[in-house]
Amino acid sequence: MNEHEPASAARIEIDRRQFLQYMGAGVAALGMASSLYSPFVGAQDMSNGANNFYTSDLVTMQKVAFPSLYRLNVAGNLFLPIHADASSRLPAIVVGHPMGAVKEQSANLYATKMAEQGFATLAIDLPFWGESEGQARQIVSPDVYAEAFSAAVDYLGTHAAIDRERIGAIGVCGSGSFVISAAKIDPRMKAIATVSMYDMGAANRHALNHSQSLAQRKELIAAAAQQRWAEFEGSATEYTSGTVHELTADTHPIQREFYDFYRTPRGEYTPASSTPQLTTHPTLTSNVKFMNFYPFNDIETISPRPMLFISGDQAHSREFSEDAYQRAMAPKELVWVEGAGHVDLYDRVDLIPFDKLTSFFTEHLS
Repeated sequence: MNEHEPASAARIEIDRRQFLQYMGAGVAALGMASSLYSPFVGAQDMSNGANNFYTSDLVTMQKVAFPSLYRLNVAGNLFLPIHADASSRLPAIVVGHPMGAVKEQSANLYATKMAEQGFATLAIDLPFWGESEGQARQIVSPDVYAEAFSAAVDYLGTHAAIDRERIGAIGVCGSGSFVISAAKIDPRMKAIATVSMYDMGAANRHALNHSQSLAQRKELIAAAAQQRWAEFEGSATEYTSGTVHELTADTHPIQREFYDFYRTPRGEYTPASSTPQLTTHPTLTSNVKFMNFYPFNDIETISPRPMLFISGDQAHSREFSEDAYQRAMAPKELVWVEGAGHVDLYDRVDLIPFDKLTSFFTEHLS
């Protein structure tokens, strides 16, 4: 099997024990998630205005591509407000998608909504995912991901319609940690917002609520190392984590939350570079790269550029926004969305605080 062929169900199926090790859903997270999702909840919950594939007559969209420092072309969708004043340059926002997703999942929605408010916006595919370059596909490389945000700033800052001194960024889920990593060493990003952020380093080292032991972490590292031998000698590529492809009575509540978005028409999207059986799944051998990823170290260097952290108050991932907020220096703000879970803020337009994002970037990209 090559890397674009479907992986076997045995290789990408995640049972309860594997999922708990990877995501580390401790007692608190289990209790919270179980209160929100019964084991038999049906798929595709379109409540609270779920509209991942939202489009608008108030903006134009153009596919673009631009090189990173690693000479990998980053693919993006550039959105411009149709009523923009041609005599003045626009403020701009880069938008990054959740880890394992592509720009058509959540990032396009945020970019479209913010373009309606008068910003030029650019939803990007992280390298190795979607329409962006990078071989092998679905590789984990936090530094290359962070560089993609800076490459997007390169592109926006040389666009005739955009003011290079007024560029900000939004990172959704895993991209929240990647954009923080990028902003620490790229002061051209003048304002940073994260939504439903995952610290992908901490999530892999410790899991949720620090429920993964050092011994379990070492087991994951050892398994990836052994798989490197196997693939070097010709074995098929193995994939890990990601979202299950079917629900059972035993499916974990957090997996149900992701399934409802990634495996139903609500948010399901398969780019040409992948297959339905592989979407959301990074390669097993590269996923351990996250163990060396510490995006919140030195987060204080972003100050005095402002940071906005947005999370659902019911989100299983809320600990990461809390951690980043505590470490960051002013100006900073942490906004809780009442009643919202983690995936709710991917696409539920009645819950996503677009008014807050608009006021934040209007003030700080003025």
